[in-house]
Amino acid sequence: MRAPFQRGFTLIELMIVVAVIAILAAVAYPSYRDSVLKGRRAEARTALTELLQQQERYMTQNNSYFAFTNNAGTTTPAAVPFKTYSGDSPANAAYYLSASACPSSTIAECVVVAAEPVQADPDAGTLQMLSTSTKTCTGTRPSVCWK
Repeated sequence: MRAPFQRGFTLIELMIVVAVIAILAAVAYPSYRDSVLKGRRAEARTALTELLQQQERYMTQNNSYFAFTNNAGTTTPAAVPFKTYSGDSPANAAYYLSASACPSSTIAECVVVAAEPVQADPDAGTLQMLSTSTKTCTGTRPSVCWK
């Protein structure tokens, strides 16, 4: 009499599958994370451009730019006439926006708008755009900031 047909995986087969999945995850996760960061940076660049356009509109109406700070979603002054975050809601913001006077200038002459990341982004850091069309960032790889 013959033994009944056995179904299932051996331990070796199971370990090979686990190893293949681990290798694929090790390769795919960093690429996924880089893509997410790149998308967030693009979102921040768009938000900065929109904020600078709003600042220019404010300048034509009030003869001065509007300075405000943004500390983890809390703005000073409290009533800011502009969007102070990137994304669709403050709870899901990838960057917090702020505006201040340019170095060696007054807020009536020049404004620098900044996008500070909610989660650390050491490559780009804080993105900045001046009303004089200068673009900078504080990260370790400035080449990724404005691409």
